[in-house]
Amino acid sequence: MRILIVEDEKEITDGIKAILEKEGYSTDVAYDGKKGLECIENNIYDLVLLDIMLPYMSGIEILKEIREEEIQTPVILLTAKSQIDDKITGLDAGADDYMTKPFDAGELLARVRARVRNNADVKKSIIYAYDISLDISTYKLSFGDKSVKLSKTEYQLLEYLMLNKGQVLSKDMILDKVWGYETDSEYNNLEVYITFLRKKFAFLNTKTSIVNKKGIGYSLVSGEN
Repeated sequence: MRILIVEDEKEITDGIKAILEKEGYSTDVAYDGKKGLECIENNIYDLVLLDIMLPYMSGIEILKEIREEEIQTPVILLTAKSQIDDKITGLDAGADDYMTKPFDAGELLARVRARVRNNADVKKSIIYAYDISLDISTYKLSFGDKSVKLSKTEYQLLEYLMLNKGQVLSKDMILDKVWGYETDSEYNNLEVYITFLRKKFAFLNTKTSIVNKKGIGYSLVSGEN
């Protein structure tokens, strides 16, 4: 479970980070709006804690931008203001919940658990992309009447590609999503797993393929072998 904290006050950020990591959550931090938007657009987070008042770009502006881009990552707004207008504006812009600072650790964790639970409830059990499907409970990749089971890492890699089909994902984005920011994995590790998936695609005889955009990254496309 990876959570992004977008908050410009370092003391508050450090406190939130400590609370979440003590509960086993993995966290990343952005201290201004532009960096926060860039991180969210990588689409690797399960939840975002987003302050409204930020340098360069407000939390409301970020929300509007990511929802226009159809990024559906759950967002909890953080605000020092108690006026109802700010909460309504945030919810109308696409926030899933809000918290008014200051708040205690118990309230924060309860809100986080609620968002994670709600997100899991709506998550599809089968992911489809072009002519293939991926069962998230069994890790089975299928095409027609043939299927093959994936390892956990193969599954995580393919899920990310399928959810972003047709888009070129940089190697760094993929490493961040599948192995995490603190990983020691190098690009050749990623290439090994891409090879594993391509062999499974060949076994299934699907027309869907993973293409390498030289110097950029990988993309899941249809009709190329």
